[in-house]
This record gives sequence, structure tokens and C-alpha cells, in this order.
Amino acid sequence: MAALICGSLAFDTITTFGGRFAQQILPEQVHILNVSFLVPTLRREFGGCAGNIAYTLQALGGQAVVMAALGNDGSDYLARMRALGIDTSLVRSDPAHYTAQAIIITDTDNNQITAFHPGAMQQAHEIALPARTDLRLAIIAPDGREAMLTRAAQLEQAAIPFVFDPGQQLPMFDGDELRGFIGRASWVAVNDYEGRMLCERTGLTLEAMSRMDLQGIIVTLGPAGCDLWQDGRCERVAGVHAAQVVDPTGCGDAFRAALLYGLERGWPLQRCAALGNQLGALKIASRGGQNHVIERAALAL
Repeated sequence: MAALICGSLAFDTITTFGGRFAQQILPEQVHILNVSFLVPTLRREFGGCAGNIAYTLQALGGQAVVMAALGNDGSDYLARMRALGIDTSLVRSDPAHYTAQAIIITDTDNNQITAFHPGAMQQAHEIALPARTDLRLAIIAPDGREAMLTRAAQLEQAAIPFVFDPGQQLPMFDGDELRGFIGRASWVAVNDYEGRMLCERTGLTLEAMSRMDLQGIIVTLGPAGCDLWQDGRCERVAGVHAAQVVDPTGCGDAFRAALLYGLERGWPLQRCAALGNQLGALKIASRGGQNHVIERAALAL
């Protein structure tokens, strides 16, 4: 069985600010905000939610099928995915645009400021979902607005259960659209901030959402672990201590790859989340979203 991963492929330019954003931004002056951060280190990584999720899922022993768009500068990325064994048959190469680019600044508290250029991602909705019997599970991760709306309708029509993971694209959708995603999805995955925004926009509490047709809502809480909402009840799955805290970029994507890996195998949601917490702690000790090494034996898979 293969997991369909719908989302962005991007190049991440990652920099580190040696201070705290909170010390540089004066709340009473935000109406004339003009700040500059010295970032002595800079590196370029393969990234994007779909790429990061696929990397970890493949390393866990799953089969990732990426449905995403690359630009005219994406040949190296395509070659990398193929070398990892990731199915790229649904990756569209757009000669008229650059690959999506994320510019990320991280401070010493692991807060992040990100600027994102969508590039070819804006054409991702033009990729058609093929009739494939091996696709039994999917995730809609952050992507172009039209692509995310199209994927939800396509997956519902194909009767493929999916995780709705709106991420940083959540503000693009109004309450009706978000309720539509929730109505089609089997699971919803958000972080704590996104969970609050989802409730505000839909007018629904997490408890109320979990009493709908969803099989579960996962709210990640960083080092504290995550909350699982099922049938109106909330359960905390404890976090895992990280050996080092180096770079939070891609930690949520590593968690979601673990979620897909467990769901593919019919695990209860609690076991999926526990593996996700392990993967998040493992990833944060490495720079970038696709450089962590997974030893499957150490994870007791």
C-alpha cells in the first residue's frame, strides 16, 4: 500500500538569528515595524511539506507517492526523491516558474519568521488524481489554495481517506471552506496555534469537531507532546525529550510521516502519535527538514 502526499515541494533558505525576536520588536511600535536581523549562518535545504513528509515516511519503510509541482530549477530535487525511492510519477514540472522558496529565520527560542514564494506550487491543482488501487491513504498538506480544495474533492470522490493538515495555509480559507475540509477528511492534524485558529474560523470547538465523522484530531504541542481528540474526549500523549535542539524546521512534517506510517498499518491513534513524538524529537536534533537519520530498530517498529 502507498500513501499519497499532496503538498508543497520547496527549497528552504534557513538562517539563524543569535538573539530573541521578542527583544527586537517593540509592541507599541508595530504599526511602524522596521527591523533587521543579523544572520551569520545561511544554508539551502530541500524542503516543502510534501517533500519532508515523504522523506521521513520512506525512511520509516513506507511508500510515499508525492503529488506536487516543481519549477524549472527543480531537477536536482526530482533526482533526489527518485534516489530515495519516492514515487514521483505525480510530480509536475513547470518550466514557466521557479520552485517554491521558503526563507526562514529562527531565533534562540526556536521561534521562526518565514517568507514564502509559492512559484510553481500555484499550478499544483492542474495535476489530476489517477485511478490507482494502491493508494489507500492520503494527506493534504499545505499547498496552493486551489490544489488543496481540488484534492479534497478528488479524494472524497475516490473514497480515499485522508489527513487534513492545513498548516500555514489555514488563513487562506474561510469558515465554510474549512468546515468542508473537515467534513471530507478522516483526520485533522494541526499545531496548537492552528487549532485555535481553526476553532475561531469554523465556530466549532475541537470537542464538537471530534464528535463529527472524523476518526481523530491531532493537536501537536511541541516538546509537551500532543493532544488527541476522539469522540469528544481529549487524551494527552507525552512528548519525547530531544537529545539536542538544533532546528525545528520540519518537525511537524516528521510527526505527520509517522502518523501516516501508523495509520497505514491500522495502529490506534495513540500509537501513531507516540511514534510521531519520537520522530519530532529526532528531527529537531538535525538541521533542515530532510537530514535526520532514522534507525528503525531503535524505534521498535
